[in-house]
Amino acid sequence: MEITDVKIRRTFETAPLRAVASVTFDDQFAVHDIKVIEAQEKLFIVMPSRKNGDGTYRDIAHPINAPFRHTLEHAVLDAYRHHADEGGGTAAGDTQSPFSSSFRM
Repeated sequence: MEITDVKIRRTFETAPLRAVASVTFDDQFAVHDIKVIEAQEKLFIVMPSRKNGDGTYRDIAHPINAPFRHTLEHAVLDAYRHHADEGGGTAAGDTQSPFSSSFRM
């Protein structure tokens, strides 16, 4: 499986939520609403989730193993950093990064 595109859809000025991303796999399947979170001066990703009837949250889509989670997190955080370096900044509102990168599994 190949990550064929990572787009930073929105960025935010204040922590903890820093950005929302979409990731495309094999140019055929996309996962939206992956969040970039900043906590204790570190960045990490949170997969899209839905609130259950009991008030808990459950991931809608998520990596099955640690190596792929690391690959996915690396790709999204690289796109976020590239977006900020290219002047995308962290201003609130809809933004779309020109960044696109491929990572082979």
